[in-house]
Amino acid sequence: QCTYLEIEQVERTHAVVLSRPAWLWGAEMGANEHGVCVGNEGVWTREPLGEDEALLGMDLVRLGLERGSSAREALEVMVALLERYGQGGSCKEEPVPFVYHNTFLLADRAEAWVLETAGRYWAAQRIREGSRNISNQLSIGSEITAEHAGLRQRARSQGWWSGDGEFSFAEVFSLTHQPARMEAAKARYRAGKELLRQHAGHITAETFMAILRDKASGICVDSEGFRTAGSMVSVLPQDPTLPCVHFFTATPDPSRSVFKPFVFVAGLKPAPQVRSPTFRDDPAKRIPRFQSTVDRRHELYRRHQAALELMERDQERGQKLLQTLQDLEKQGLAGMNALLGGTAAPRPEELADLFFDCVEAEMKFYT
Repeated sequence: QCTYLEIEQVERTHAVVLSRPAWLWGAEMGANEHGVCVGNEGVWTREPLGEDEALLGMDLVRLGLERGSSAREALEVMVALLERYGQGGSCKEEPVPFVYHNTFLLADRAEAWVLETAGRYWAAQRIREGSRNISNQLSIGSEITAEHAGLRQRARSQGWWSGDGEFSFAEVFSLTHQPARMEAAKARYRAGKELLRQHAGHITAETFMAILRDKASGICVDSEGFRTAGSMVSVLPQDPTLPCVHFFTATPDPSRSVFKPFVFVAGLKPAPQVRSPTFRDDPAKRIPRFQSTVDRRHELYRRHQAALELMERDQERGQKLLQTLQDLEKQGLAGMNALLGGTAAPRPEELADLFFDCVEAEMKFYT
């Protein structure tokens, strides 16, 4: 059972860790036990938006992670389901539908891909070196590694492409008149690209955390209707004997949040402090949907918000708290760097409790 559709189950699914809007089934981003990571962004294209309920881009993120043991396999799962079921339905918990198509980043220990969609049509690019970012717009030009079988025919039949010369997915399928949100995304995309370029050759987990905290570029949004609600950074060692480490904030505004490490091991300790409450009569499941609102904040989120209010009221105490949170994050990073560098070998049960313990430590600072 996905957010709106029920689809056929597969024989086996992989363990996943997800960062998601609490009302829906899918995820904005996440990872699986095989070191596959997927994240998505909304995009508007020349293909009409389907208000009919189908798969959400966020459902596809989760389905790719649950069913793909590599980035390429996750991509194949996602495009097959997209072609079969389509994408559509509201992506926001509000009575007025908010609908978009999706772009995705996929990575594992060995490969990285960008997948971009327009309705049931899609193009994918394998990233062979350097860095790559996405930001609410189509970005795959003519460097297409794989595509929907009918993609170019669709473009020709709509008069978007003559069939002559180079075929650029972004040029052909992007809207001629972009909504204001897309214009802002262009600047954010350029800024992300530039920040990555500045650190080329020596990018670390800390580099990514700093980029996700960049407010000037609009990458980190701390207010507005679309503020940054959660952030994730993953380290995927090419050496298969080393674990993949996934850092999650589980709270909004990464500039005032703690990235906490998570490692897949047997006997993982669940972290109920970051699990949103469930509701018997959920307005997201009742038809017509979203006619009322419920408080979906989990315990860490509530305490974090209260702490942010304190930070704003009492600058001195706020600064002290921020420093404490930064120290907590540094400890987690140092521990993970030692693990990945081979200078520390924590016991499996320590790794199983790791994320839970980090969340607990953070919650203590808020009380």
